[in-house]
Amino acid sequence: MSYWANQKVLITGGEGFLGHHVVDALSGAGCKEIFLVKHNHYDLTVDAEVKRLFSDQRPDIVFHLAGLVGGILPNKERPAEFFYQNLMMGTLAMHYAWKAGVKKFVAAGAGCGYPEQAPIPLKENSFWDGFPQKESAPYSLAKRLLSIQSLAYYQQYGFVSIICIPGNLYGPWDNFNLLDAHVIPALVRKFVEAKINKAPTIEIWGTGRPSRDFIYAGDVAEGMLKAVETYKKNEIVNISSGIETSIRQLTEQLKALTEYEGEITWNTSRPDGQLRRCFDLTKARKDLGFEAKIGLAAGLRKTVAWYQDNLNNPKVRR
Repeated sequence: MSYWANQKVLITGGEGFLGHHVVDALSGAGCKEIFLVKHNHYDLTVDAEVKRLFSDQRPDIVFHLAGLVGGILPNKERPAEFFYQNLMMGTLAMHYAWKAGVKKFVAAGAGCGYPEQAPIPLKENSFWDGFPQKESAPYSLAKRLLSIQSLAYYQQYGFVSIICIPGNLYGPWDNFNLLDAHVIPALVRKFVEAKINKAPTIEIWGTGRPSRDFIYAGDVAEGMLKAVETYKKNEIVNISSGIETSIRQLTEQLKALTEYEGEITWNTSRPDGQLRRCFDLTKARKDLGFEAKIGLAAGLRKTVAWYQDNLNNPKVRR
């Protein structure tokens, strides 16, 4: 029988980007009872609301995926919101999961939480060796503190929680709003719409030099399920592809994939962000037998096709 067949699973952020993929993975693994937390029913930044959530639902397993997320610009404009909301949601969700007797708690950490000067590829044991990239530090440090709470609650209470640190997620159900999207959904939207409108040029922020470790969201979901099945104490584990791709390389792939024939201009007055990011997957491979199944080319094709199919959905374009 599947590990998930008789588990009651609660997912914060279950209607969001990664949440859609986790729900699909759980359903495919035979999970029959999945509860998606809706913001209009429970405000996860309010102590009494989170206490009520766990009193109402009494889950066996919790996936904490909820968070205030965005690209470099919104992180620079609203750092206090990014810090407060992510800190409160994570802290309260883990605390009341423990209070409610949850068996295991797994959270999506932040890859940008690694120290800016940490050696590449990024290893879990360097997670606390310095300050993260400054533009996203309020967000990433709020998320990073989950790893300390995880350690503390295991040491004092024996509570099992796992912090999975994904690379740069992308895929269907992502946020394609150009004001706060991450790099792949922003570029997918730009190229698809430029192709439709026959725009002569596309402007892309930065120099194209920075690199990222892109990972299809469905692969991360599978890795998170495997982490819950495997780990019996608090852990931090990277879940990514382990492959470094520059923004310029990504841009060329998307230009070819969408058959865009115009010119690309680089707005070098806009920030690049951290120069390099790539994750060491030694621990995930050894402990979980994890390997990303969907390469970047295939994942981009899926993402572009999904966006093209959902062009008229206001929730997608926002």
